[in-house]
Amino acid sequence: MKQEYQDLILQVCGASSLCVGAKIQTLWSGYGEIVRLHLEGCDRPSVVVKHVKFPEDAQHPGGWNTDHSHRRKVRSYQVETHWYQNYSTNQSCRIPACLAACSYGDEMLIVLEDLDEAGYNRRRTSVKDREIKACISWLAHFHAQFLGVAPEGLWPVGTYWHLETRPDELEAMDNAELKAAAGDIDKILNDCSFKTIVHGDAKLANFCFSQSGEDVAAVDFQYVGGGCGMKDVVYFLGSCMEEKECEKRVPGLLDYYFTELKLSVKKDVDFAALEKEWREMFAFAWTDFHRFLLGWMPGHWKINRYSKQLTREVLQKLKQ
Repeated sequence: MKQEYQDLILQVCGASSLCVGAKIQTLWSGYGEIVRLHLEGCDRPSVVVKHVKFPEDAQHPGGWNTDHSHRRKVRSYQVETHWYQNYSTNQSCRIPACLAACSYGDEMLIVLEDLDEAGYNRRRTSVKDREIKACISWLAHFHAQFLGVAPEGLWPVGTYWHLETRPDELEAMDNAELKAAAGDIDKILNDCSFKTIVHGDAKLANFCFSQSGEDVAAVDFQYVGGGCGMKDVVYFLGSCMEEKECEKRVPGLLDYYFTELKLSVKKDVDFAALEKEWREMFAFAWTDFHRFLLGWMPGHWKINRYSKQLTREVLQKLKQ
């Protein structure tokens, strides 16, 4: 790590020295890395640094190395920097505190609170009911906090699979009926009366759990932006449950989401109208992500019977 970056981190943390620790992960397509730095001489034992460096030759796991792809990723890191610098959440939808964020030519640096030290030191690849509900509660409180808030400086429409940002994947789709309906589905979601700010990549891997699993914090805000809260909900549920589980458990988990949302929204919100609209958007939001997967990775495990059934229902509604 360059000396100027180290000097910045020492300054903002009030530390006397630092030691570069383990690499937490490499960023998607080789666009940098996330590392933990250990500090001395201050009240923070460590910080987490997201160090973005735009590569000359990006290597996308799925082979999507296009100008569209590169521009989207560059914009995503700009959005994430703006998010951490200008937005904050309450304890019910915990995120890491941003200590510093800056750009140096084709490199960007975001210095974040180490959530492990804050008690969110567990990661999950599979979850039980308690952890699922903790994440759903996080999403409900997040959507409630930003209900009606304009996504200034963020993506006008959040999520990494938003149709306008995915022309290559749409072109690659074989499903002609869904391909033709993609624009209508996108418009229906975008024309919601009730909009919030969505996390945009609310998969299980982006939640950090407390030891008990009852408390969570979320990370990775590259695709945060405006939209219907159902987009986050369907993406999260699809990230941690297979088709049989979805068929069995989604209705009850949706009920739980709306119970938590009702507890969190301001009293002047017409909650009955909000719930009615967003419940109607559930299948559209699920189908919208299914559309992306069909073009991006047709063999993906999430392309299952449950997703196909919801897609059929949506396509049938569009014909009525």
